[in-house]
Amino acid sequence: MKKLVLLCLLLLNACTSVPNGIKPVDEFELDKYLGTWYEIARLDHSFERGLSQVTATYKMKPDGGVQVINRGFSDSNAAWKEAEGKAYFVDGDDIGHLKVSFFGPFYGAYVVYELDKADYQYAFITSYNRDYLWFLSRTPQVSDALKQRFTAQAKQMGFAVDEIIWVKQ
Repeated sequence: MKKLVLLCLLLLNACTSVPNGIKPVDEFELDKYLGTWYEIARLDHSFERGLSQVTATYKMKPDGGVQVINRGFSDSNAAWKEAEGKAYFVDGDDIGHLKVSFFGPFYGAYVVYELDKADYQYAFITSYNRDYLWFLSRTPQVSDALKQRFTAQAKQMGFAVDEIIWVKQ
C-alpha cells in the first residue's frame, strides 16, 4: 500500500515538473502577466479541440493564487466554451513555473519558457512534457517574424512543429 501511495504522489508531482532541456523564465513579474492574452498557436489537445478566438485571462485570487479563465468559440457547436481554473507558483513567485488545475485536485505544469520581458507582449508556454505548447500574445495578431521565431525555437526544443495549430482570432 505504501508503494502505491508513493507511486501516486510521484505521478502527480511529475505532472507539475518542467520538461528536460526547458528552463522557465526568471525575473517573472505576475502583476505584468495578469490580464487577457490571445492564443496565437498551440498543439492540439482535447480540451481546446475545434476552438477559435481563444483567450486566456489571469486575475489574482484572494489566497495569492491566480484565477485562470480560458475561453474559445466552438465552430461545430456555434457556442462559446469556457473553463475556469486556478494556478499557483511552484518554485517561487519570480520564476515562470506554475501549477494549474481545471479538474479538482489535479495539477499540470504551466511553464513560461520565453517572455517579452520588456513589456510582456508575448509568451511561449509548455507543460510537463512536449505534448503541450502555446504561443500567447496581448494582441490577436502578431508579426510573421515572431511566428517564425516561435516555430524555429519550438523545433529546436523538440516540439512537433508540423502539428502546430494557428488559431483563428
